[in-house]
Amino acid sequence: MSGCPEIRLRVARLVPGWKSEAWVHISWLDRGPWSRCVEGRTLSEADRGAGTPVALSTSSVYPDRTPDAFEAAVQLGYDGLEVMVYTDPVSQNVDVLSRLVDYHQIPVLAVHAPSLLLTQRVWGLEPWEKLRRAKDAAERLGAKVVVVHPPFRWQRDYVRGFEEGLASMAEETDVIFAVENMFPLRARGRVIAPYAPTWDPTSLDCANVTLDLSHTAASGSDALAMASELGSRLAHVHLADGTGTPNGPFPDEHLVPGRGSQPCAELLGRLTADGYPGMVVLEVNTRRALTRDERMADLAESLAFAREHLAQVPAR
Repeated sequence: MSGCPEIRLRVARLVPGWKSEAWVHISWLDRGPWSRCVEGRTLSEADRGAGTPVALSTSSVYPDRTPDAFEAAVQLGYDGLEVMVYTDPVSQNVDVLSRLVDYHQIPVLAVHAPSLLLTQRVWGLEPWEKLRRAKDAAERLGAKVVVVHPPFRWQRDYVRGFEEGLASMAEETDVIFAVENMFPLRARGRVIAPYAPTWDPTSLDCANVTLDLSHTAASGSDALAMASELGSRLAHVHLADGTGTPNGPFPDEHLVPGRGSQPCAELLGRLTADGYPGMVVLEVNTRRALTRDERMADLAESLAFAREHLAQVPAR
């Protein structure tokens, strides 16, 4: 494909401590119907529309890695990325992320702090240090938002100072800390709330909130009612779908929007009508995709859904 460069970055040279000899490909390659290139500019610049930015969470390409998410976002025309900081060393290394931004000419718009169970040891064990490093990464990358989960119940000191500490950190930066709605877990007929003070940030004293529609399905919450209750505190949206049907103890599905029961289209139209100032991030699960083309098709469908419904203002 004329004019589309290919480079290789050896991970072992970019990420200290990474022993893998694998190559990370950062390229526009002719690997299927999604491999498109616009001469002299990135695809996202060519196809990007006005209005609410639509970003891709790097978690949406899992089990592929963070560099693959950059490549997918550019090829499909996303406006930017939200970097999920997890066990992938590239996601933890701001220098490497900066090189990916510079090469692909696509911005990192948000950073998701390592708040998951599987990331408890990423950036150390101390939760405030994780948030500080997420803030520093966001500032260096020019990202606007750090996504934060409520504390786990066993993080007692963190729980006690969470709301006040978050407010104090927010005073030191222009980066927004947006606390994400989570959900209770179900086990042996019991409902277990692993988060404290609560999994529902509408009840927390926090200035900014991330609304995740897969999580509203998992918790049985009314996404539109939650958005209305949040009002101006709604600062960030994770767009995905869910059926609301318990799926073992972890009912969080992150389906492509439109494939579940959540009011994804209605929420997007309302965001536009209300002059929502934030971004929409596609955080979908593509782990069942058997091929790269299947994964890219899901990500393309997700982007098209978001753009279509953000452009439709509901009648009042």
